[in-house]
Amino acid sequence: MRTNKPIRHGNKWRIRWIDESGTRRSEVYEKLSDAEFELQRRLLEVAEINRGLRIPIVRKKFSDLAEYWSAHRCTQKKSGDDDRSILNAHLLPAFQDLLLEDINILRIDRFKQSKTHLSPKTVNNHLALLRAMLNLAIELHWLKYSPKIKLARIDSASSNYRYLQTRDEIGRFLQAAEAEGKCVHALYSTAVYTGLRAGELANLSWSDVTLDGPHRTILVRRGFKHTTKSGKVRRVPIPNTLLPILRQWRLGNPLKIVFPNRAGHAFGESARVFQETFQRTLDRAGFTKSMTSRGTKRALVFHDLRHSYASHFMMNGGQIFKLQRYLGHQSLAMTNRYAHLSPEAFADDYDRFGDEQPPGRLLRLQKEQT
Repeated sequence: MRTNKPIRHGNKWRIRWIDESGTRRSEVYEKLSDAEFELQRRLLEVAEINRGLRIPIVRKKFSDLAEYWSAHRCTQKKSGDDDRSILNAHLLPAFQDLLLEDINILRIDRFKQSKTHLSPKTVNNHLALLRAMLNLAIELHWLKYSPKIKLARIDSASSNYRYLQTRDEIGRFLQAAEAEGKCVHALYSTAVYTGLRAGELANLSWSDVTLDGPHRTILVRRGFKHTTKSGKVRRVPIPNTLLPILRQWRLGNPLKIVFPNRAGHAFGESARVFQETFQRTLDRAGFTKSMTSRGTKRALVFHDLRHSYASHFMMNGGQIFKLQRYLGHQSLAMTNRYAHLSPEAFADDYDRFGDEQPPGRLLRLQKEQT
């Protein structure tokens, strides 16, 4: 029987009402004031729906939303495959059988706690997808409101990255790569000296490489997702160190694709050349792994060759704005993580306060030194 007043439920308060479909519903609240407010809100909502003033909410599970997202959103996005991967590996195992209305901050915090072994950026990617999906559920009238999902703050200009730190380390690494074959050596050399991403290297064609003339460049058009990460085409210069390596490799590779696999096709995202072969080359070059509480930590990953390019570009006096263009960064903030490596980074600041010492200070310093 429906009542217009909350009733006692132990030391809490229960409200009961009949929703727009005729189903008896009830909820329990800690405070009487909250129970009274929610009961009136529910009754008003039912009345508005029955009068056609409000569209009723369709109760759906997260699995229904995931199916809809895969069918109607993943197909429209470059990152559609990434979305499906996050859904299958992380979001569905955590929320699959829950009604959308039951996904609250408490459950989301539990999800965060279960992902502490992942990097904050990775967890942010998962939460951002969850937030976008719940917002879509509101548009579909499957959810009334979405919990406020906060992402962790990450400094995009952080210098917390790894790279081949000296020319000697670059030389050791590339010399070790020669044992893996000419294609691998040319691939790794191009990664170190141009900063191209794995997908951009894998899908590079000779028609996009200009080895002769005054403008020796690589035209970067594609990545693993067909376009580059930014969706824009860019040109990257071929430095003198890389030029003879690419010219020699061109003579031995008549195929259209610059770095083909053994079948003559482009390397895939999970190809060994970016994983096992790369790690084997590091081992041969003498780069040691480190032990952590979570197991063995690799010395470098393939993407660190991109960091190596950017770091040495700045250490050798390169301009930050040119580096932004060569790396294809949308924002200068992302490129600024390498700015501190420039030899001129602090040059203008050493004389900022002059060089005069307070009276008597210079004399005392001289006496201390003698």
